Amino acid sequence: MALSRLDNLYRQMILEHADHPHHHGVLENSDHQLELRNPTCGDVLILQLKMEDGKVSDIAFSGEGCTISQASASMMTDEVIGKTPNEIEKMVVAFSDMVTGKAETEEDYDEILGDASILEGVAQFPARIKCATLAWKAIYQALGENNKGVDGQ
Repeated sequence: MALSRLDNLYRQMILEHADHPHHHGVLENSDHQLELRNPTCGDVLILQLKMEDGKVSDIAFSGEGCTISQASASMMTDEVIGKTPNEIEKMVVAFSDMVTGKAETEEDYDEILGDASILEGVAQFPARIKCATLAWKAIYQALGENNKGVDGQ
């Protein structure tokens, strides 16, 4: 019974974020822009961000995507504002480990990922892992980091 409620919460959160995405649109004068295509379904995600004092000051995404990729991008954009590239790198790795089940420790992902930890349920649907990690991979690459070890390519 409890698992059923958790599954319903997970699905409800994804649908709410996909229907009302945060930071969806286009930024003028962005410092970084990256377009990624999901090899699983062909979804395209365009991510733009502005940096100020070494931290993400504003972020937006656009493009067509499935419910999972839109929800993941919406949650990601909320969680990375005000963070440094190093903090974001840790978040990307934690997110990837969480949804792929590759975590080596019982870390508290709520602390690292905030609301994005609700996407842990994506692991139940392996075909959607690439959709969920698309926005996270985009910001990782947009910040010029080496994405070695991060799944969802």
